Amino acid sequence: MARHLITSALPYINGIKHLGNMVGSMLPADVYSRYLRQRGHDVLYICATDEHGTPAELAAKEQGLAVDAFCAQAHDAQKAVYDGFALAFDYFGRSSSAENRDITQHFARKLNENGFIEERAIRQVYSPADGRFLPDRYVEGTCPHCGYDRARGDQCENCTRVLDPTDLINPRSAISGSTDLEVRETKHLFLLQSKLQHEVEAWVSRHEDDWPQLASSIARKWLTEGLHDRAITRDLDWGVPVPADTWPELAAEGKVFYVWFDAPIEYIGATKEWADQDPQNRDWKSWWYDVDTEVRYTEFMAKDNVPFHTVMFPATELGVREPWKKVDYVKAFNWLTYYGGKFSTSQKRGVFTDQALEILPADYWRYFLIANAPESDDSSFTWEHFTATVNKDLADTLGNFVNRVLSFSRKRFGDDVPEGGTPGEAESRLGEEIATLLAEYESHMETLQFRKAAAALRALWSAGNSYLEEKAPWLEIKTDKDAAALTLRTAMNLIHLYAVVSEPFIPATAKVMREAFSLEDDTAAWVTADEAKALASVPAGTPFTVPPVLFAKLTDEDLEAYKERFGGTEG
Repeated sequence: MARHLITSALPYINGIKHLGNMVGSMLPADVYSRYLRQRGHDVLYICATDEHGTPAELAAKEQGLAVDAFCAQAHDAQKAVYDGFALAFDYFGRSSSAENRDITQHFARKLNENGFIEERAIRQVYSPADGRFLPDRYVEGTCPHCGYDRARGDQCENCTRVLDPTDLINPRSAISGSTDLEVRETKHLFLLQSKLQHEVEAWVSRHEDDWPQLASSIARKWLTEGLHDRAITRDLDWGVPVPADTWPELAAEGKVFYVWFDAPIEYIGATKEWADQDPQNRDWKSWWYDVDTEVRYTEFMAKDNVPFHTVMFPATELGVREPWKKVDYVKAFNWLTYYGGKFSTSQKRGVFTDQALEILPADYWRYFLIANAPESDDSSFTWEHFTATVNKDLADTLGNFVNRVLSFSRKRFGDDVPEGGTPGEAESRLGEEIATLLAEYESHMETLQFRKAAAALRALWSAGNSYLEEKAPWLEIKTDKDAAALTLRTAMNLIHLYAVVSEPFIPATAKVMREAFSLEDDTAAWVTADEAKALASVPAGTPFTVPPVLFAKLTDEDLEAYKERFGGTEG
């Protein structure tokens, strides 16, 4: 089986993330990782908190903490939420690690040796009120392209255009709010992306036809506009320091690398963190170094992160002139909106992941978010849509099927799977239908079409309900007890099948469904087409229990309470 390296965009350290962050990177990466593991592939899923740069310093200052102490606490808080969402990372690291520091400095030295880094004097924003140069994210103002009045000095959150602080209209300090800003000369390191333009273009050309249109179009847009040399150092107290053995003057001035230079390198750094926990059995380079055809590398991210991962980081890897693994497939997502407006960490608009888990278990959110993933365009979260999806798909289609099959069978036949008669035409049709739907589900998962995969999974659940309505065991029991027993045994086998194939989407519920049956050796990782047609993995005589209600239906009162707490109006 293939080896799959999977990464999701690193969540910033400055606070708990909202549902838009979850569905734009980490959750689909987890669903895909789980699926691949079930199919027998060797998978390494890596993520980490992005701890450098302005967001960390500003958030720490707001809380009155040292930056390293703030980052340690925030990392643990984020990890607890991701554990609550059952994200099965192989490792969740920290970009402030020693491993990332060493590898980032190695990349910088190699880029310098190869002529792709240049020291330049530039004019940078200085705030007399704050007594310091302001890194780009410390400068806020109006975007010159779209007019958004809270654009940052590195990128406009509204139109995603990359900016320099001096581009902003009416700039102000993000620290003090002072508009008394000056432009002074200082020195920084520049990555000479212009010298790598043709190499990056050739590399993108080899891959873009395989990527989703969203990813390839963003990469192509950047390349068409031309790659510009960009500063990769900043004046900050917190970050990967410029190595003194190569740039002594800048190191003495306390320069650190720009967060978007070291953050993608943390994918490698976190893998080394993982390996360093068990060096006798883990080899981080076997995933990253000179493994181009041995490892398939898939990245998950929202569209605002795409330029850095399809152009800037590949340029860095190419310029190092070493055989580091480059991404094979970029799964890019549009934005999940909240009633048409943006989820926003800074403005605290929308549902945040810790709040979501306070309201309902993770599987409710996992299923809804993936079933409505913003793949082809932005999608809108509304409480009305969420409630309707939970009630129709999870409570009625899946949960009700499981409960009524097991409850009715226990009432009529006891606590063991009933024997019943020989499968007939209805069971044969059902088996063929399940095998066909399962193949569709597998196809969509293989091609990372998550909304289509969710629809196929929903169709699998619906097929069980249709079969139950057709056979009507509550009527069969009155005239043909064996026929009713056959129907229930077949339906129980469907429940077990659902438990196996639903695990990437709703792992906790899948575990409950599987454990309802006391099978002596239940090691099924997946379901083959022949097994789907036979529906015989749970034989007669197998003890079973009736689990608690899998999914509670949400009421009108619930809906109103959610809207009251979080708001439910157009953005």
